[in-house]
Amino acid sequence: MAYNKSNNEAPELIEKVVYLNRVSKTVKGGRVMKFSALVVVGDGKGTVGYGLGKAAEVSEAIIKGIADAKKHMVKVSLAGTTIPHEVTGIFGAGTVLMRPAPEGTGVIAGGAVRAVVEAVGIKNICAKCLRSNNPQNVVKATMAGLESLRTPEQVAAIRGKSVEEIVG
Repeated sequence: MAYNKSNNEAPELIEKVVYLNRVSKTVKGGRVMKFSALVVVGDGKGTVGYGLGKAAEVSEAIIKGIADAKKHMVKVSLAGTTIPHEVTGIFGAGTVLMRPAPEGTGVIAGGAVRAVVEAVGIKNICAKCLRSNNPQNVVKATMAGLESLRTPEQVAAIRGKSVEEIVG
């Protein structure tokens, strides 16, 4: 679902609603319904962010979630159409194992992980949710894993070596 408020956006962003939750509060006059929307926003070129929006209407919650996701976008290190190395992302009880995959494999991942990796622009990856499957924790664990990725060039610069020494 794409909800763009203004037409003068800089790059074209991929916006995906990962999870919609309806909560109710019982008051004297009855039940009051509210909604929360977990949204992932990415440019398809290595930048991604997630946000949680809460409101009385579904569309307002999604718009708030998109705005929150745009504020918290991060750059991810990629190796072509996949990730440079295997990584495990952990947040709370959510654990996500992500492995690079050869060209032509596609995105092998569950709902919340799939939304994040497609928004970031990864075309070939194999991922598995371990432990919790709560969408919020899975998205946060996926983001933690993607943020911890390092290319051989970055590792070589940190260690003060050449890329050939790192890769072998």
